[in-house]
Formats: sequence, structure tokens, C-alpha cells
Amino acid sequence: MSTIAVAGGGAAGMMAAITAAQNGHTVYLFEKNEKLGKKLFITGKGRCNLTNNSSVEELLQSVCVNRRFLYSAFYGFDSQSTIRFFEEEGMPTKTERGQRVFPASDHSSDVIAVLSRLLKRYGVKLFLNQEVRKILTETGTDGRPFATGLQLSTGRVEKADAVIIATGGLAYPSTGSTGDGYRFAAQTGHQVSERSPSLVPIETAEDWAPRMQGLSLRNVEVSVLDGKKELYRDFGEMMFTHYGVTGPLILTASCLIQKKLQDHPLTLKIDLKPALDEEQLDRRILREFSSAMNRQFKTVLGTLFPAKMIPVIAERAGIPCERPIHEITRAERENLIKITKCFSLTLTRLRDYNEAIITRGGVSVKDVNPATMESKKVKGLYFAGEVLDVDALTGGYNLQIAWSTGYAAGASV
Repeated sequence: MSTIAVAGGGAAGMMAAITAAQNGHTVYLFEKNEKLGKKLFITGKGRCNLTNNSSVEELLQSVCVNRRFLYSAFYGFDSQSTIRFFEEEGMPTKTERGQRVFPASDHSSDVIAVLSRLLKRYGVKLFLNQEVRKILTETGTDGRPFATGLQLSTGRVEKADAVIIATGGLAYPSTGSTGDGYRFAAQTGHQVSERSPSLVPIETAEDWAPRMQGLSLRNVEVSVLDGKKELYRDFGEMMFTHYGVTGPLILTASCLIQKKLQDHPLTLKIDLKPALDEEQLDRRILREFSSAMNRQFKTVLGTLFPAKMIPVIAERAGIPCERPIHEITRAERENLIKITKCFSLTLTRLRDYNEAIITRGGVSVKDVNPATMESKKVKGLYFAGEVLDVDALTGGYNLQIAWSTGYAAGASV
């Protein structure tokens, strides 16, 4: 059997190393951090949304870039395979809203524990605090380069029959994601597409968001418009921050609108009461008004909106908080309805890699065999995970890309 060197101890790297070792290879895993799975540990706010419990076709539909490239990888190791992989190792899972799958314990450390246990069981030799500096290649008699191992930052050389690059992207650089794999790819003659943050919060122009900092809205409908053209619409959860907006709806939107947003600002519209049309909302407001005719406007707003929204809603509706209900005109009430059904903000730009969940762009899939993850340019060199130019929506899909491509690479070496 062969000796395999894996660069990167994240989700894709660990999966690749385990799979290769299960197939009888001698596997060396190099991780520049002091421990494995540093980014995995903080995924899903520490709960680790490890996949999405959906069909392969649904997984593919959730991929934003280079969907067709993942067809073989997803069919080779799908979300059901991921769930079985962890449950068979004694880690029960649970499926939540949006088919998101989490460890039943809500602890990402349990995911890392399973992977660490399997690495040990199958004899993977682990090297922590070991940074890979260069991929080593030679030219064969056919004139085509092939991978021969890697060189560490200490100068030490590790020979191998195949090398798997699973060093992640640029998102969350504090976890060690500093784009090393892109450099390795470029040095070995691969195309690397332009990179940008994705699944990332968005800044807004107005001061309304900072004034509601920390407020999370559930069961709202948001849409993003470029002039009159609707670019995105969905229902779910979002949150206001000191710079703008975030949360599942916003992160997904960022994946779909980033090219347009780079050109010019876009409009975010929030329907705060999507279950009610304007007529139903008017009847609801009239009921609240009629039961509190002599009370202040802000008191009634408290029955309709979270406390942090009250001063902002009142200001935008043009009705002073202290005004008695019986003094509010029909026109003002209609304006309140309009604001409720179409609370708008101006989106100005995406936040940076420090807050991005994933990286868009990476090693060109044109240079990689989609069935095996082997380079088409360098024999014995494989790529897996976020280093590839593939990304998907939020909801466990990007980790499934890591598991699937890691498995494909590990099974093919």
C-alpha cells in the first residue's frame, strides 16, 4: 500500500485521512494548529451543523458555484452517509428546521471526538503544529509532473506517494485558514479563481440597524432588490448588528447577491408580519387601538413588535411614541402598515473574511477530476474541501461538500 500525506486537519482533511487509512494506506496528517478541527469547533455557533438531511438532488440545488462538479462526490458520499458515519460511532444526531443536522448533544466537540477516535483507530500518524510550506513534485518519463511529498516550514521533507491538500480557504483566519492551499495550487500550475467572503453578514447605510443591535427576528420574510428586480426572497430568521444585518436569511442572501453588491448598493425589504396581508394587519392594529384609545402609541406598539424596534418603528411611521392612540389619523395608521410590511434598509457591502463562514472561489474545478478529486495537471495530487472553487448556501451544505470531497479523495489515492 501507499504512503499518503494530508495537509490540513479540518473536516475534509480528517475525512480524507480516515478513508485512506481504512483502505490500508499509511497516512500522515499535518495540521499547523495545536489541535484538529479548529474551524469545525466553532461551526454553527459551536453546535456544528454537520450536514443537511436531504436528497442528493436537493444538496446539488443548494450549491451556488460549480454545482455539476459535485455530482459524483455527493452520490459517492451523501448526507445519509454522513449521518450514518457519525451515528455508527456512537454520536446520535438530530434534524432541526430546514433539515439541518446537528449532534444530539449540541456540542461540536463530539464531532471532532469521533473523527479523532477514527484517526487513531486506523493508525493515522498525526503531526500538530506542523505547517506545510511546499508541495514537492517531480517530472515523470511521460513529461507529466507527479507529487512526491511535501516540505514543512521547518525545512523537513516528508516523502509520499500521494498528497491531499485540504487546507481550507480564507474564512475565519483566526482558525488557521490563511489560503495556503491556493498558494500550493498556483505553485503546481493550477488555476485559482478570484476569492471573496461568502455566507457573510452585510453592512447597511442607515442607523436603524445599530439602534436595534442584538435583536433577532424570527418568522419574517426578506427580499433583496436591485431597483425593481428581485434578486432574493425567503422566510426565516435574521438579526440586527452594530454594522447592519446577519442571521440565516442574510447569510444565504450574501451568497446570491455578492456580485451585484460589489457594483452598487441594494435594497433589503423586511416583511415583519408575513402571515398577515395589509387588510388583515389593519384589522389587527385597529383591534389593538380600540382597546387602548387613551394610551400612548408606544404601548400599543409593544403588542406588535419587540421592545428594541418600538422607537425605530414609531420614527419611521412618523408617529411620536407619546401620542395618544385616539389622535392617530388613518393616514398615519396606513403608514404604520406600510412600514410593517416593507421595513427597508440599504445594503452597502459584505463584511470581511473574519466573519465569513466560507470562501467563494479557489482551485479551478477544470483542473480537478470530479470523481476522484485528483489534479488533472499533477499526478497523485488531490484537493478536498473549501480550497476548491465550490460553495453552497448555509444549512450544513458546505460541511457536506467537505465530507464528500474528502471521502472521494481518500477513497481514490
